[in-house]
Amino acid sequence: MKASIKLVAGNANRPLAEAISSYLEIPLGACQVKRFADMEIFVEILENVRGEDVFVVQPTSFPANDHLMELLIIIDALRRSSARRITAVLPYFGYARQDRRAAGRTPISAKLVANMITHAGADRILTVDLHAGQIQGFFDIPTDNLFAAPVMVRDIKERLELGNLMVISPDVGGVVRARALAKRIDAPLAIVDKRRERPGESEVMNIIGNVEGRTCILVDDIVDSGGTLCNAAEALLAHGARDVYAYCTHGVLSGGAVARIASSQLKEMVITDSILPTEAVKVARNIRTITIAPLLGEAIGRTASESSVSSLFD
Repeated sequence: MKASIKLVAGNANRPLAEAISSYLEIPLGACQVKRFADMEIFVEILENVRGEDVFVVQPTSFPANDHLMELLIIIDALRRSSARRITAVLPYFGYARQDRRAAGRTPISAKLVANMITHAGADRILTVDLHAGQIQGFFDIPTDNLFAAPVMVRDIKERLELGNLMVISPDVGGVVRARALAKRIDAPLAIVDKRRERPGESEVMNIIGNVEGRTCILVDDIVDSGGTLCNAAEALLAHGARDVYAYCTHGVLSGGAVARIASSQLKEMVITDSILPTEAVKVARNIRTITIAPLLGEAIGRTASESSVSSLFD
């Protein structure tokens, strides 16, 4: 079955695609993605894909619009080249935070992007830790939402003393995600409740749970500015926590986020390689990257052989 898989990658995260290729022992398909002088994207598939099961590895991370257009054009090129099935592998699904109308006259961009990928010709979606689970329903094609939790649990068990751990949700909205990780390592759960008493006043961090003397692990799906996690770390230490770590799936880390985290009281932040790490991330004193290539590789192999993907997380 492996011989019938074709793996194609855009420019968004080539090292991750190569790691998946190595895991599956399948060479990356020959695909040329280049730009004209006006930055218009051109794609050419340089090998036969007729009747093949093709997986396109392309997170829609910064610059999100460029990488999204690359994905759409690659899918269109494959469809017109008579690929039997096209699976869009999105380690990070950009626009996921625009999953509802937060105010009047605003879009639901996550649904728009889902429509675009579907209409381009994708037959199914493989992604990791969607910001909101209901985004699966935005796609009118089969969608597998993988979880990075098993990769994080393995890393936690290898590096930290389990008996004194406490898992922390940095906000009320992330409780389900934090509880799932806490259950896997048999650790108690606490919640950071942040609120602004009056406009213009700084946020007050209340800790729901006793963290005194504990090694705390903040868990989140996306770290962007890093402000919430840094503030939460300060609040936890002020309430008697011994050390604070953070485990996040998607290291967006825009603007001055890396400098903010490097100067924070976080002992270490661990992110996955769902988004290509920048040089600043690679040299940061307290940011470490773990790979999800085996997770994605296994899911791709199971999808190709029509085996269960959900059993990866049992």
